[in-house]
Amino acid sequence: MLTPRQTPPWRLYAAGCLTALVGAAGLASGANAQANCDTYGKLALQQQQENVTAKCGFTGPEWSPDLKAHVAWCGTVGPDQWKVQLQTRKQQLDACKAK
Repeated sequence: MLTPRQTPPWRLYAAGCLTALVGAAGLASGANAQANCDTYGKLALQQQQENVTAKCGFTGPEWSPDLKAHVAWCGTVGPDQWKVQLQTRKQQLDACKAK
């Protein structure tokens, strides 16, 4: 497990974005929805990179390295669903790295 001093800057940024997105409210407008899905896709790719770096071995569509696939999926679900997906991947990564 990395100490705060050893935590890569991109991971701190990703964690901050995840916290901001999960805590955000009122995401109904189309422009906000697209911006949120773009951010969701970037965070999903960062989580996939963590998966690869930590050699966790997670697979499946939620672990795809394809940004467009993540953004497209996000556009088909509500904010509650993509927030849960981000949280679920984070929990899986945390459990993997704790081993």
